[in-house]
Amino acid sequence: MLDQWRRRRAAHRVTTGDGRRLKAFRWWQLLSRSLFHLPLRQADGRTTLCSVDVRHWGRKEDGEVTADLYLDGVRHARSTMPAVLPVPGGRVEVATSSFGLRRCHHVPDDGAERQLVPDPRSAEGRRARLDREHPALSRWIGAVSVALLVVGLGLNLLQALEPLSQIPPVNDVTGTFTSPVLLPLWLNVTLGVGAALGSVERALRLRYSWLDDAGN
Repeated sequence: MLDQWRRRRAAHRVTTGDGRRLKAFRWWQLLSRSLFHLPLRQADGRTTLCSVDVRHWGRKEDGEVTADLYLDGVRHARSTMPAVLPVPGGRVEVATSSFGLRRCHHVPDDGAERQLVPDPRSAEGRRARLDREHPALSRWIGAVSVALLVVGLGLNLLQALEPLSQIPPVNDVTGTFTSPVLLPLWLNVTLGVGAALGSVERALRLRYSWLDDAGN
């Protein structure tokens, strides 16, 4: 029931597209744009190319981040995030995190959902190509990303517990906690940057989890 309520609410955010043509992805948009595609088979047997274009820096007029849906290269609909965009035979669900996309999936009326395929020129597409061509290196990079997040989360928690334990109501219950780890500022900043880079790398693969927000 909660999912149905969310979908109905998201449907109210959808506006009709203006028929503009989809612009090609450019190399200077690697940090600011995500572009995904998926061919959809319609009931009459025809195939429609579904494309989702997300500009992470938002619209010029209000800074709002939107997902633009294109069918065969023509803008069909637009929605703010999280977006639920209607397509023939189902819908496309798009959601963002602080570091990129967390979801871009086609959900048919019947059948299993599928993630859209990133444009090969986009940052997500380049990361997907690395995974195909160098799977061992890709797994190593993914493991390092998770390690950066876990280390950043663990050390932040240890250092945050000490000042929290000094708050009188908390101190009355738990006593004073002394952190066994006290890092210099430069190292805390370095770990924070590393955790952010780890989340960005995971966002390129749409591997979002609560760990990404907690670790940063």
